[in-house]
Amino acid sequence: MAEGSVSVTEVETAFQKFAVHGDTKATGKEMNGKNFAKLCKDCNIIDGKNVTTTDVDIVFSKVKAKSVRVITFEQFNQAITELAPKRFKGKSKEEALQQLYGLIAGKEPANAGITRVAKAAAVDRLTDTAKYTGSHKERFDDSGKGKGKAGREDIPDSSGYVSAYKGSGTYEEKVKKA
Repeated sequence: MAEGSVSVTEVETAFQKFAVHGDTKATGKEMNGKNFAKLCKDCNIIDGKNVTTTDVDIVFSKVKAKSVRVITFEQFNQAITELAPKRFKGKSKEEALQQLYGLIAGKEPANAGITRVAKAAAVDRLTDTAKYTGSHKERFDDSGKGKGKAGREDIPDSSGYVSAYKGSGTYEEKVKKA
């Protein structure tokens, strides 16, 4: 098979791509447990029978240093060496490792299952501002554009007029009399 000719640089490139996946601060030199599990899942190392997610987590914990949450490429190779005989039972350790490298080489993190915006009729009906009633209707102008803060809050009238004030004259005149 052609899988015996997989170079370590191809595997390291895949390692770096998975190491930076979902982490803006990652450099690509170290991989966390979540991304290691993702690599194993996306590259079909986890088959559900011989290798499970639990096996992957246990191997990750074994190869990483005690107080650290990430593994380097060398530790990654150790982990893959431990997983290879489990994944390909009945093959020599070296042959199994080469087949595992064949699964990993050239792979990138898959973005399957990314949340997409729903375009259902129910969503359109719920977001149509023309159908809003009551106080919610006042939050939008005639075109359906939101009014912002003016639509959400009662802005106090600071003209100085007091609506329920009963008395003759102004407040200042009353204060002078007293």
